Amino acid sequence: MSAPQGGTAAGRRPRRLRTLTVLASCLVLLAAAVVFAVRALGQEPTVTLLANWTGTDERNFRQAVIAPFQRKYHIHVDYQGSSAESQVLGADVEAGTPPDVVVLTGPGELADYAGQGQLKPLDGLVPAAGFGASWSTPLNGHVYWFPLKADLKSIVWYPAGTGERQRTEAAHRPGQWCVGMGSGATSGWPGTDWIEDILLQKYGPAVYQRWARGELSWRSRQVRSAWTTWGRLVAGAGGNSGLVRRALKTPYQDAAKPVTAQPRGCTLEHQASFIRSQESAWQRVDGRYEHSARLIPGATATGAWEVSGDLVALLHDTPHAKTLIRYLASAGAQRAWNAKESGFSVDPQAQPAPADAGPAWHRSLARTLLDERAVHCFDASDAMPPSVRDAFAEATIEYLAGPRRLDALLASLDTLSHAPDLTWLPSVCDHVP
Repeated sequence: MSAPQGGTAAGRRPRRLRTLTVLASCLVLLAAAVVFAVRALGQEPTVTLLANWTGTDERNFRQAVIAPFQRKYHIHVDYQGSSAESQVLGADVEAGTPPDVVVLTGPGELADYAGQGQLKPLDGLVPAAGFGASWSTPLNGHVYWFPLKADLKSIVWYPAGTGERQRTEAAHRPGQWCVGMGSGATSGWPGTDWIEDILLQKYGPAVYQRWARGELSWRSRQVRSAWTTWGRLVAGAGGNSGLVRRALKTPYQDAAKPVTAQPRGCTLEHQASFIRSQESAWQRVDGRYEHSARLIPGATATGAWEVSGDLVALLHDTPHAKTLIRYLASAGAQRAWNAKESGFSVDPQAQPAPADAGPAWHRSLARTLLDERAVHCFDASDAMPPSVRDAFAEATIEYLAGPRRLDALLASLDTLSHAPDLTWLPSVCDHVP
């Protein structure tokens, strides 16, 4: 219906409103055009960053690390968090649209990308003395990654108040281990952590490193023993079908839920240090930890720890991306991340002040990661070429479901490990006694 022509002053108000509305719309469109033009001209620089942090970890990362960077440098960080980041990165690289900066847990995967010429050297961007060789292993004379977040993996968690004798007895009862193998596209990795740590604790860093470098057969006595020891611990000598089904159907983040039941459904969990800072059962039962060697049958190593890390790498060496790399490698950024209890920094200069160091368990784990007397060996499967890593994770699931297939699984892993054009890291331990 049209408004009447002419009329009283009241009848003329709608025309004024329409005029103001049109003017406001034009201003909005003009502002949007200006923003677009500013971005197009590079006056509002953006760095794209892909990592695997979601939920609480993502919030902590944004608040403690990214927000201060954006305020200081006026560079926007376009962050994408994905639990399937390897698949996302692979698709982006294939499409020719990789992020500027990526954070991956696998140095083996990063070494593969470096071999393809996808990564840019970080020489001069990262403090030379900031991180040990096991954390930023040089390739062809260059450093291609460094850790922003580190974790310990040679750990067994138990509820506060569980005595040493109770823990020892629980360790010999397969049903008392909290086990969850599910993790979406990366299911099976909790099993690889178990096998790696058993090999490290039973046979020491030298054997572990030979295996992680592709020099020790999967069918060797030591590696085979690590698999069978794990099987007996979590499923019993005969492979308890009920325990196996529970382990295969349970997501890793839910593995410890039975520890809060009455009576407890499980008592011990072999899991990395990050599980304590998540919203998990271990927070509700005031989880404590001890070195896994005390509960692994036949353990002989002393002071050997399996570790993991979220490693930062550069794919586009633009000035703004380099600025972000320098910032993430700085003591200030490392300290801010450490203080959030989402992980640990292994830069000795980045430790928080005692008053800000957090609870006792966090301080203790931080000291262990920096202990120069200890041997820190990077997660072996993460250090392996991606094809071997993925097959290893799948094999742990198949082994639990059918222990009699072990010899065939190990033979298959041996064959895969000898495929041509695989990149194996020269070392995974900071020092081998």
